[in-house]
Amino acid sequence: MLLDGPTFQNSPAWNIHPLLSEDLVIRNITVLNPWYSQNGDGLDLDSCRRALVYNCRFDVGDDAICIKSGKDEYGRRRGRPTEDVVITDCVVYHGHGGFTVGSEMSGGVRNILVERCTFLGTDVGLRFKTTRGRGGVVEKIWVRDVQMKDIPTDAIGFNMYYGGEAPTEAADAKSGASRPRMPVTEATPQFRDMVLTRIVCRGAGRAVMLEGLPEMPIRGIVLDDVRMSARTGLAAVDAEAITLRRVDITAGSGPVLAVRDSREVSIEGGAAPPGTGVFLRVDGAGSGRIRLSAVDLKNASTPIETGAGVAPGAVTRK
Repeated sequence: MLLDGPTFQNSPAWNIHPLLSEDLVIRNITVLNPWYSQNGDGLDLDSCRRALVYNCRFDVGDDAICIKSGKDEYGRRRGRPTEDVVITDCVVYHGHGGFTVGSEMSGGVRNILVERCTFLGTDVGLRFKTTRGRGGVVEKIWVRDVQMKDIPTDAIGFNMYYGGEAPTEAADAKSGASRPRMPVTEATPQFRDMVLTRIVCRGAGRAVMLEGLPEMPIRGIVLDDVRMSARTGLAAVDAEAITLRRVDITAGSGPVLAVRDSREVSIEGGAAPPGTGVFLRVDGAGSGRIRLSAVDLKNASTPIETGAGVAPGAVTRK
């Protein structure tokens, strides 16, 4: 199927929704919906295979470019992932998310490449969302050469509590308690094995949020050559095998990096910007094997700070 050139406008819900489709080319399209159009998504690829999306423009009221694969038990039973998708050279002017996976991803998502895209004022830039009950595996996602500006919330956001109420970081930090762990079942979603490289954001509410589940942490995320300015820095909660390589964040307040109940976090290269107070804050008894290598911390008044329950030796520096 080929869509080449048309404008889609003022849909009462999702504008373009290919479902169970294969061999798609979507190019040179424009999608317009008012900013207040709840569920007025731009493009939703739902359980699709082999799709190419390029040179498109979006200005919508909900997620702009969205990857889905069915919801909850129905999506798992259908069992059709969205896979083998390339999205390139697109611009999003408004929307809840510039590029989004989920939250309906129960059939799985894999083998997605996003490159050379620009997000201007979207609520979230790169948005990955799911919740308990969805199930499904999101994996093998590559994002590179993305430019963002004036993102009100998270420039990069991984949220495994979407549609529910996650325990607040403030409350957790105050109590010193880890979050409750639920049994792992087929309804437990997974985010794993993604590489985001050469990402730039000029102005965000928060640079990065990695929020996994205690029973199923976000795993295998690589951020490489990331440069951002934001009101607050990067927060990781219930995450494992995270690599932050040459990640430079200028945060207006708080620590540059805040890690809680996360393991195998490798911080490689980069530097604390001038005027940094705390560079790395670690909390939670579940935190461990956090390594800093070749990080320039001369501008940080407190390079590393640990909170209640963090075991001695949980953080190493060389």
